[in-house]
Amino acid sequence: MRDPDGLIARAGVRGDPDRDQHFLVDDRVLDRLPTYLEAIDADTSHLLEIGGGTGALTDRLLAVGEEVTVVERDRVLAEFLREEFADEIAAGELTVVEGDALEVDLPDFTASVSNLPYGVSSEIAFRLFPEGKPLVLMFQQEFAERMVAEPGTSEYGRLSVSSQHFADVELVESIPKEAFSPPPAVQSAVIRAVPREPDYEIDDEDFFLRFVKALFTQRRKTIRNAIRNTAHISELAEPEAVVEAADEDVLRKRAGAMAPAEFAALARLAIDVGEPER
Repeated sequence: MRDPDGLIARAGVRGDPDRDQHFLVDDRVLDRLPTYLEAIDADTSHLLEIGGGTGALTDRLLAVGEEVTVVERDRVLAEFLREEFADEIAAGELTVVEGDALEVDLPDFTASVSNLPYGVSSEIAFRLFPEGKPLVLMFQQEFAERMVAEPGTSEYGRLSVSSQHFADVELVESIPKEAFSPPPAVQSAVIRAVPREPDYEIDDEDFFLRFVKALFTQRRKTIRNAIRNTAHISELAEPEAVVEAADEDVLRKRAGAMAPAEFAALARLAIDVGEPER
């Protein structure tokens, strides 16, 4: 495997916290990341990496995947990847896509392993989740803990419901600051997301996610008041009709105590009687 510090030296770059660039340089962590896919027997025939940096993780993914596509926004780093991995590119094993992961067309990948830029990690994650593929993603520790949180805990929120709607999400490893160059201000963590169908039915996924977002903006209010106060977010034309039709036990709850299936049932009711915008 290529040495992470050697890659940085050959690239002639330094990580830049102001640009959300923290290069993962701990060999042990880099070596472990692909194993989280292997542990679930995931299809590794075409791996996607978001934020290739200087290629330390790219190198490990090439060792386990038949084909790897790496998306890198930084022009200098994308050019370095093309030079460093010229042989792998020539062999058809690696494709380097220069551009913003939120804007470029993604390939038909089978799984993704990525050390995401933390400033846009939420947006990228929710671009990847609907693809329905296994994901091993690195986030800030606090963000990862919110993804896996259970109802009734202080960390549970919109992120928990939205993430767990798409997949079984597990925090598999915490990563110390010293594993990066330069060290970030916060600790990091790795989650593994295994896609599956939710154990509840929804009629409109876009509305469901928007409705969850709306109710969590008023997490200290009862569901009754949250429905009434957030029609501008949920885009319900008749929020009062939802309140009148909903079960009183649900209306007394707060968003942080609602399981995903309860949100789904309430969202179905809201679609039936609340006249949401489509």
